[in-house]
Amino acid sequence: MQYRTLGHTGIQVSSLALGTMNFGKIGGTTQAEVDTLVGTALDAGINLVDTADVYSAGESEELLGKALVGRRDDVVLATKAGLPMGDGPGQRGASRRWLTTALDASLRRLGVDHVDLFQIHRWDPATSDEETLAALSDLQRAGKIRHFGTSTYPAYRMVQAQWAAAEAKLGRFVTEQPSYSLLQRGVERDVLPVAQQYGLGVMVWSPLASGWLSGAVRRDQEVTTHRAAFMPQRFDLADRANQARMDAVEQLAAVAEEAGLSLVQLALGFVTAHPGVTSALIGPRTPDHLASQLAAAETVLTAEMLDAIDAIVPPGTDLAAHEKNDAPPALQDAALRRR
Repeated sequence: MQYRTLGHTGIQVSSLALGTMNFGKIGGTTQAEVDTLVGTALDAGINLVDTADVYSAGESEELLGKALVGRRDDVVLATKAGLPMGDGPGQRGASRRWLTTALDASLRRLGVDHVDLFQIHRWDPATSDEETLAALSDLQRAGKIRHFGTSTYPAYRMVQAQWAAAEAKLGRFVTEQPSYSLLQRGVERDVLPVAQQYGLGVMVWSPLASGWLSGAVRRDQEVTTHRAAFMPQRFDLADRANQARMDAVEQLAAVAEEAGLSLVQLALGFVTAHPGVTSALIGPRTPDHLASQLAAAETVLTAEMLDAIDAIVPPGTDLAAHEKNDAPPALQDAALRRR
């Protein structure tokens, strides 16, 4: 396992990090299965574990907390808040009121007195940066969090938050967690350069593109992945974007085969090769998934392989632009761009 410094924090973290969205109802995993996955990952050298309150409505945190009993000090523990945790308008966002409540609930579910990294799951247009940063700074001083960061922020909001922290003399975000893969390279245009400019640690999610790069999605064979069962539209080949993804997957698989690598190794080796990326979040649902992903821990791609990838999916290109999660609100709500 390789280890890298998480931004300017001084914390050493593994280049592969354990993501836990599949823990609980979403992935259909039991406590015993989670215990096995966590134990195997930690024994393999992974020391960064990421969860969120919204994953299976808190069940992921509960299962993870139990799996970490006796090993809490072995991990850099990260969680997130901000996405809806209920139907009420006050059960989401990045206000002081909600973040304080959400963090206390996460700590109870995890069975810990602090987390190492607390992240805002999405930018909240209804809350000022100063409000959010002041709340996070107070939670940090209270010892409930060691550091704080963001997830899936547009690049311009990352910059604005850094300026707001400096102007108001508040603690600043030290990490960002964007979506990044061989098939979704849009963050290379702005998010990753901004992260490098401000010295942010970067943990990328969905490096296997929701299963497209798992090796289980290939042309002329039925897609039977767990993700396809509840997100069929992402794998419908009647969609032009999905056709483009399938074409790219076939070409990328050929690059991997020629190099003697699995497609998973190629995918994870690609995202961790970027100098702006600290860790790639893997989200195994079974021990076999975890084993195939851990096999990429020491994967290093040659310049020739990276050039071949660029020829298939050009730098800064998203093959499924409609799936971007960091698009500004004005691109999603017509009322915000019309008089």
